[in-house]
Amino acid sequence: MGEHEFAASRRPDTANAAPAPVPVASMVESIVGCKWSIRLLQLCAEGNHRPSALLRACTGLSAKVMNERLRKMTRFGIMHRTVHGEKPPVEVEYRLTPFGRRFMGILEEVQRLQQAVECGAIGETGEAAAKTQRGNA
Repeated sequence: MGEHEFAASRRPDTANAAPAPVPVASMVESIVGCKWSIRLLQLCAEGNHRPSALLRACTGLSAKVMNERLRKMTRFGIMHRTVHGEKPPVEVEYRLTPFGRRFMGILEEVQRLQQAVECGAIGETGEAAAKTQRGNA
């Protein structure tokens, strides 16, 4: 028995233990860092729940990448996967969880911030917004 095998055999059984929660900052980084994740979340929020509909709505997205992103968001607790039926062909749906809906709020705030920057309401240091507020006071 090798050193790693021995160490593994002495660890308590963690198969039934709940997974450690992923820090929200890591989730945001992982999701925001992938354009497909954001698009898939938007589509689910708009009512597209079937993988085939999601794939059709994302020109250029491969089934492999889509499934990877959906699995990751399911592991994070952002999406919930439901399988209807027991024998093939089964129907699969993905829906936002309550946590996923709150997570969408973060993404919507990022989008609003981007729009404010693009229209010049906020400069690099936020000085434009501060000047606007002082001018209106």
